[in-house]
Amino acid sequence: MPNAVVRNIPNAITSCNLFCGCIACHMAFHGNYGMALLFIVLGAVFDFFDGMTARLLHVSSPIGKELDSLADDVTFGLAPAAIAFSLFKEVQYPDFLLPVSGILPYSAFLIAVFSALRLAKFNLDERQTSSFIGMPTPANALFWGSLAVGGHEFLVSPHFNALYLLILVVAMSLLLVAELPMFSLKFKDLSWKHNKVTYIFLIVSVPLLLIFRLGGFAAVIVWYIILSLLTYKKN
Repeated sequence: MPNAVVRNIPNAITSCNLFCGCIACHMAFHGNYGMALLFIVLGAVFDFFDGMTARLLHVSSPIGKELDSLADDVTFGLAPAAIAFSLFKEVQYPDFLLPVSGILPYSAFLIAVFSALRLAKFNLDERQTSSFIGMPTPANALFWGSLAVGGHEFLVSPHFNALYLLILVVAMSLLLVAELPMFSLKFKDLSWKHNKVTYIFLIVSVPLLLIFRLGGFAAVIVWYIILSLLTYKKN
């Protein structure tokens, strides 16, 4: 039986994810979107390795599963919500929304709420072993971080306003819990036949990243959603 130190290695890694998420929230609330995105990405790296480490060491535990969901909701739920909240403070408001301009930013926290619902569903849903039902929370967090960094100039311009941001918050929140199958990037092998969707996704993603740079990650997430929708319609 693994000793106490070994058993807690995955939990320590998960705690690093949570730590990164807390910093990302702080940065987001202060409008430092670049650092918020950086710590979201770091959190995602820790999130990837905690599960892998638990499997390698054979020390998976119920407390680890609960801690993982908590950390994920902070890093991939509250942090992107904080980004959207800060964006609401910067975007322009059409005249008819001016009376609620002090209240509307709080709608951003729908992202955190629906992320928690998404994570709870994932823990109980046995269908999500090789693919996803609804958008994964890390993808949503990466979308908001990338959008705020790469598209900030557009977001605060007269071409965009708080109504569009509200629609985006609601749409992305609903996608988290939608009964929409979304493919995983895991390769079954290297063949085109078994991984056609993944290859198509990656082929299109590369030029998006080259063209839009940091904002390209948001474009890649949109492409991921579109391709999942197209794939779903074919099935």
